[in-house]
Amino acid sequence: MVGRIGTAGMLVFALAACAGGGGGPATPSSAAAAAQPSPATSQKPMGDEVQRLVKAMSREEKVGQLFMPVVYGTAADTVSGENRARFGAQTPAKVVAKYHLGGVILFPANVKSTAQVVKLANGLQDASKRVPLLIGTDQENGLVSRMSALMTDLPSADRIGATGDTEFSRAVARATGDELKALGVNLDFAPVADVNLNPRNPVIGRRAFGDDPAKVAKMVSAAVKGFGDAGVASTAKHFPGHGDTATDSHTGLPVIKHTRAQWEKLDAPPFKAAIDAGVDAVMSAHIVMPKLDDSGDPATLSKPILTGLLRDKLGFKGVISTDALNMGGVRKKYGDGEVAVRAVLAGADLLLMPADFPKAYNAVLGAVKSGRITEARLDASVTRLLTLRKNRGFLTEAPRASAEQAAKVLRSAKHRKLAARAAG
Repeated sequence: MVGRIGTAGMLVFALAACAGGGGGPATPSSAAAAAQPSPATSQKPMGDEVQRLVKAMSREEKVGQLFMPVVYGTAADTVSGENRARFGAQTPAKVVAKYHLGGVILFPANVKSTAQVVKLANGLQDASKRVPLLIGTDQENGLVSRMSALMTDLPSADRIGATGDTEFSRAVARATGDELKALGVNLDFAPVADVNLNPRNPVIGRRAFGDDPAKVAKMVSAAVKGFGDAGVASTAKHFPGHGDTATDSHTGLPVIKHTRAQWEKLDAPPFKAAIDAGVDAVMSAHIVMPKLDDSGDPATLSKPILTGLLRDKLGFKGVISTDALNMGGVRKKYGDGEVAVRAVLAGADLLLMPADFPKAYNAVLGAVKSGRITEARLDASVTRLLTLRKNRGFLTEAPRASAEQAAKVLRSAKHRKLAARAAG
């Protein structure tokens, strides 16, 4: 995804990522233990805690849980004209509180130092009163690496794929997850599950593990398990498969003419492998596959694809995230409010980076009030989002990151040695 974000005008971010409680409970990482809930918290009986929380939320809170926008500033209390203009609230913390946000996605403009990101993450968590925030980022390693200023320079997917070593894929994902968790980030929009079928592909390319569906599936499965080892939620992207296109969905709307049989053979295997491995989330693609849905709508807005294929055919029960809703590929036919509503109706749970946040939020809220989006449909998404938190161990108490611990984990000798393996 490409986010075009303004700071006193317009700050352009580079390529972005491009849900899930399919995974089991998180396995705590000793390296990032300071970012885990306390043992007492993790031992609390959950019972029907998810449903209790859903029932306790107002309609406005539930709608807020569906959204993950960008906020502006390097601290939770940073006063920004960008926040005022886009959200009607001065600081990131006030944005979170005003809209009862389910999550926030971090970009390089939010990053200055390890201690600063830790403080930002903790401050954002403090602002979320009902349930802990999903704090996400795009850390694929390689081309799309939002935290590259702070984290180990780990190998990109194509370099990992070239080794043919699934344990290496798992180890790199584990290291990535450990470093993210140490910073206070609990959701990574990785791994890329696309098969790079088109050498002219301008948006996937080296971000994919390769061009062989079976080999990519094995690498994706291993990466999902590695993120799980670290206790960080992972996201397979971009469903139903963005690998065979020569159009960039950040600016245009790609059309992929795979038949259903071709999709099952070429595109589906890595996503099925990710689901089988317990991936927490799956991200949609802003692509048209007319043989899978002849409406002309991108997959992000397609019920036959998100619900029919991903939920019903592949059996995915976790969080479905949209790719960034500010991208050109999803904004061709509908306004920014209608896009958000249609994404929910298609099956999406997490609405990422709407171009006009108030318009998107109010459109979804209005659709719920009118009955176009039923209360049951809304509750289903909120339940999945809360279940992801439960599976990762932070449903009732937010993990706290530690700057001291993060300094030990980030760019550790162990992780630098791992990075050198792909170069050797």
